[in-house]
Amino acid sequence: MKIAVPDLISPSYLPAEAAVTLGFFAAEGIDADLELVAPVERAYAQMRDGRIDMVAGSAHSALSAFPRWHGAKLLCAQSQGLYWFLVMRSDIGAHRGELDCVKGRRIGAAPWVGMALRQLLVDSGIDIERDGVTIGAIPGVADTVNIGVAAAHALAARTIDGFWANGMGAEIAVRSGAGTLVIDARRGDGPAQAFNYTMASLATTDGLIRAHPERAAGAVRALVAAQHALAANPGIAADVAAKLFPGEARYIVDLVRRDVPFYQPHVGPEFVAGMNRFARARGILDADLPYEAVVATSFSALWRS
Repeated sequence: MKIAVPDLISPSYLPAEAAVTLGFFAAEGIDADLELVAPVERAYAQMRDGRIDMVAGSAHSALSAFPRWHGAKLLCAQSQGLYWFLVMRSDIGAHRGELDCVKGRRIGAAPWVGMALRQLLVDSGIDIERDGVTIGAIPGVADTVNIGVAAAHALAARTIDGFWANGMGAEIAVRSGAGTLVIDARRGDGPAQAFNYTMASLATTDGLIRAHPERAAGAVRALVAAQHALAANPGIAADVAAKLFPGEARYIVDLVRRDVPFYQPHVGPEFVAGMNRFARARGILDADLPYEAVVATSFSALWRS
């Protein structure tokens, strides 16, 4: 089984990475490999085309390759809530929760990641065009790099004024002194509805679920076991990092310890309703879809295992 991850260094994707590297998939009798496929829309396109089996990435981004969720389903969550952070250059002098700091600024974000920032600004009363906010590619980023870390480096080089990226990028920027954390939507910054724009999920195709339901079930059990293991001992994240991103391994245990409360596998109706609203607002969905059209409900009992 090939599992695509769009950014190996994101702590929100640690549950899937731990499930593979620490042997939880193997315990289910599944030979699983991780593959870095970036950006996330490329990962979903490869899943649609049969080149990979599952995507451990942002839930809403499945719509890039599976319009109206035709052909794909969410198996479970890796972590709850909107997991990207707004970090601004420290010399701008922005304060936590102060969104006016984006006016007239250049914010780096990957395309399908940046959608969430655009909607967060809209829901906060920021007019992106009128207020001169530029949200675009992070300079110098190739599609094979870990984007959060690249964003932190671009911020330090002052090629952008801020970025919207994962927790590892935010941590590096803040610890280095180059950046100031402005928005952490999971912990109450910004509009309340932003929490359910998207989440870090595990998704697969309807075809795999039909042909190999036991593999889909095993994947859910493996991921839930990894979540439980990380919650019991966040220190095991260092073993994952040593194999996948040794250069940034020193940060990961603190990040995982902080994020453990969000490492929950459930994908509830409230989340799907919130993601529907977000996707319709961004023009990537044209109708509110029922819960069963988005979530593989036949595996939901495994979330409690």
